Amino acid sequence: MKKKNNPDNSISIVLPVYNEEENIALQYKNITDNLDGAKLKYEIIFVDDGSIDRSVAILNEIARKDRRVKIVQFRRNFGQTAAMAAGIDHSSGDIIIFMDSDLQNDAGDIARMVDKIHEGYDVVSGWRKDRKDKLISRKIPSRMANWLISRVSGVPLHDLGCSLKAYRGEVLRQVKLYGEMHRFIPVHASWVGARIAEIPVQHHARRFGKSKYGIKRTFKVILDLITVKFMGSFSTKPIYVFGGAGLVLFGLSAVSGVAVIIMKFTHGLSMNRNPLLIFTVLLILMSFMFIMLGILAEILIRIYHESQDKTPYTVKALVNLKKTR
Repeated sequence: MKKKNNPDNSISIVLPVYNEEENIALQYKNITDNLDGAKLKYEIIFVDDGSIDRSVAILNEIARKDRRVKIVQFRRNFGQTAAMAAGIDHSSGDIIIFMDSDLQNDAGDIARMVDKIHEGYDVVSGWRKDRKDKLISRKIPSRMANWLISRVSGVPLHDLGCSLKAYRGEVLRQVKLYGEMHRFIPVHASWVGARIAEIPVQHHARRFGKSKYGIKRTFKVILDLITVKFMGSFSTKPIYVFGGAGLVLFGLSAVSGVAVIIMKFTHGLSMNRNPLLIFTVLLILMSFMFIMLGILAEILIRIYHESQDKTPYTVKALVNLKKTR
């Protein structure tokens, strides 16, 4: 593939922040030390997601000295997806790069990602090949989730959970983010025809503070994956899902009815008085109802936000930025 020469592309680096007072200044220095030497035009957008420590004060001090540092401060904690959406909304770069503010991502990989974008890719995803996290609580659940997401979505990436990713701005700004969908951004980008690449990146063990993620996030990923699969495959033809569920339920009811008749005439048993059968049928019906209602809720919330042009966050203050709405 022929490499494109785009030295003038500007870069927006977006970092969600939540109670990272010990890491912010070090991460800022990590970014500037690496990018100033690479002679890249860039801005750094810190999105404070309702921190209750000294994170905002430290960010304001950095931004006062460096106009390239922008701050979006939320009124409360809205979550990482909302923070990333705010970073996109307030970014001005041709290339948008996401990374964590906890020092586990290394800014030394940014230049390599930008070079990959210049080769013609729209998305460059980081792969923490040598991940410095706990095996049982972090690595194994992550590998299982990545395998499942890749199989279901058709986007073959090793590490969808890695925050360090680079996007061509014109592609990323077409993606709407709600809920907890930040980990699926490459999947959403693939829907609009994005070309995706993956490169190994450095990963460091957390030095300060506590991780905001736990093993329970794996269960959220499974539920989000159901939504992503639905939105990607059936958002324009929901009758395939709802009609299919109706047919399955009809088939189950037919099997149950036949069983009742057979047991009635062969064994003299009255199945309609068997509490286990009633309980099983109720569970089946309830599981389908809850899944369908969850998908309907996802569709409705998207209609609500997009029709009214609402954001999934509210801003308390902006530093070195102008209001976009």
